[in-house]
Amino acid sequence: TVIIRGYRLAQDKAQEILEKIGMPVDISKKDVLRKISMTAMMGKCAEVSRERLSDLTVEAVVQVADEKGEIDINNIKIEKRVGASADDSVLIRGILLDKEKVHSAMPVKIDNAKILLYNEAIELKETSTDAKIQINDPNQMQAFLDQEERMLQKIVDKVIKTCANVVFCQKGIDDMAQYFLAKAGIFAARRVKKSDLEKLSKATGASIITSLDDVKKDDLGFAGSVREEKIGDEDMIYVEKCKNPKAVTLLVRGGTEHVVAETMRAVDDAIGDLISALKDKKIVAGAGAPEIELSKEIKKFAKTFSGREQLSVNAFADALEIIPKTLAENAGIDPIEILTELKSLHEKGDIWAGVNVDSGKAMDALKKGVIEPLKVKTHAIRSATEVVVMILRIDDVILGSTKKENPMPRGGMDMM
Repeated sequence: TVIIRGYRLAQDKAQEILEKIGMPVDISKKDVLRKISMTAMMGKCAEVSRERLSDLTVEAVVQVADEKGEIDINNIKIEKRVGASADDSVLIRGILLDKEKVHSAMPVKIDNAKILLYNEAIELKETSTDAKIQINDPNQMQAFLDQEERMLQKIVDKVIKTCANVVFCQKGIDDMAQYFLAKAGIFAARRVKKSDLEKLSKATGASIITSLDDVKKDDLGFAGSVREEKIGDEDMIYVEKCKNPKAVTLLVRGGTEHVVAETMRAVDDAIGDLISALKDKKIVAGAGAPEIELSKEIKKFAKTFSGREQLSVNAFADALEIIPKTLAENAGIDPIEILTELKSLHEKGDIWAGVNVDSGKAMDALKKGVIEPLKVKTHAIRSATEVVVMILRIDDVILGSTKKENPMPRGGMDMM
């Protein structure tokens, strides 16, 4: 309980120090945002192409931000495809769908697309009750088929009446309906995921329609271009050149399956860091600089206690030094030498002095562009403290229960 109390005090002080040294950032500071993105990609497969990828991630985050500056990570879709360099990755100002047009006779490309998003099937509905139709001669069978065709034509006529030239359907499209749509020169895709339909709505400004009877002009979305293109071995649909899309797609490329998967993870981390920085609107330098500064300040804080809490607070401060120490060890640098240099610089007031893994010396992490969101640091310290406190409490309970012994039976030694 003494250790826990000391750790709680040190954790609160650490949060206070971090808030104090944190620097402001907003969506207009694209240069700083690029550095945050590049820092997140360091040490991963994407490191070689980090400049190109950081430009794309910053552009994506800025594009999907709303009027209040709020960003929903779900509005940035990431697709990966093998067969090109990571430098060939692109940002599509719209949505890239892993789908193809439903009929070969449909146009491959539609310019100035008027888009209808339909979350029902373009098929004949099945009856809710079981029904049997008795047919006595072939003419009746033909009449039945003709009636089905007329009903499908009627549904397609409703689509044509909306003036849409591109249709994305959440459910199926009947074969005959596909033929009628192709004949009318309409580009259509079926079985589009609900999440993709919602992204299309944000990108194009279209409303998701449930009934074709009351479609208004404002319900249709707009895209400068809708086209089908083969990427690698698969056909994909580009919905791009949207006016002000609030949902975008990052197409990540790579030479092999492993490289493209690692690049995608790096891009995902970078986007997460950017959103985190913009949400809290504060950043700190990386390279172990904040941890050394925290360690220094918490050791000063420990001197304000006279009891056993002082030992616990000091231990907390020492533990923070593991971050720059590990950075040095991983880079093949003598950790004792670099820690001594960093502590000396921090004592002189250089709060952003961190580990330079290339030169093996200290550097100003902020000037070198090693920047991280403040939230990453505050959350890491809070979570680590909670885990330690939990372990200490559990250990205490176990130790307490093992000390219980069976009481001696009545009569003492004589009875035994």
